[in-house]
Amino acid sequence: MEIAVFGAGSLGSLLGGLLAREHDVTLVGRDPHVRAIEERGLRISGAIDATVYPAARLDAPDAADLAIVCVKAFDTPAAAAELADCDLDACLSVQNGMGNETVLAERLDAPVLAGTCSYGALRPAPGEVRCTGVGEIVLGPRTGGASPLADRVGTAFDRAEVVTSVADNMPTRLWEKLAVNAGINATTALARIDNGSVLDGDAWSVAAAAARETAAVARREGIEISDAAAEGAVRRVAEATAENTSSMHQDVLADRRTEVDAINGFIAERASERGVDAPINRTLAWLVRAWESGQGVR
Repeated sequence: MEIAVFGAGSLGSLLGGLLAREHDVTLVGRDPHVRAIEERGLRISGAIDATVYPAARLDAPDAADLAIVCVKAFDTPAAAAELADCDLDACLSVQNGMGNETVLAERLDAPVLAGTCSYGALRPAPGEVRCTGVGEIVLGPRTGGASPLADRVGTAFDRAEVVTSVADNMPTRLWEKLAVNAGINATTALARIDNGSVLDGDAWSVAAAAARETAAVARREGIEISDAAAEGAVRRVAEATAENTSSMHQDVLADRRTEVDAINGFIAERASERGVDAPINRTLAWLVRAWESGQGVR
């Protein structure tokens, strides 16, 4: 399968590199990372050890069987605009936050699948990516149900030994992932702690409350997620990635804009529309946005 990974940051580089062990992969990213890959390949270290040689470029290719979108949520409109000129059979979003699949589907003349990814990744230097934990890709039609396309993509990922499940309940999966991100990302970013540190004390009080608020909004959206299920999802991910630095925490450490608008901000806004009280997510969004403004990245 010819696969274009749009957004060769930490996760995109790891996922594209793993798929390149079996498929023709093109990583779309920025220099100096792209230049380093062109010169000496992509070095994968950590929980997985490999050196692979995908193609790398600064813009989208003319065609691909599958585009995997890994950009930050605020860059999704720009990604959709560029991929609109690419001849695609399918697109898969494995991004954080909500609404990315809708943006892509509105611009692309190809079916868009939804996905979640629990692999951990860091990019320590150009041409390198470190796998900080082997997770799982879950993918399926963005509106739920089954499809031969999702099965085909899942089979392709399996062939590359990427741990993958094809699901028929992706709307529920996306809200569960949102609860996890709402609980872990802003909490760890603001407190400057690793993922495992949210499991106890005051950090857990914040993370669990953010997850419960997410579940309450999901139920108003017709997605049945209990408070206990949302809290349990946060706890499982925090335990499994205890030593990891969350993506939002990485952004704060690097003085980059975060995805808070598509996570805690999205929940606070949707809660207001649905008549749900979400003070924790609203406060987390306010605080992260205040930090962004102070750093001049918002």
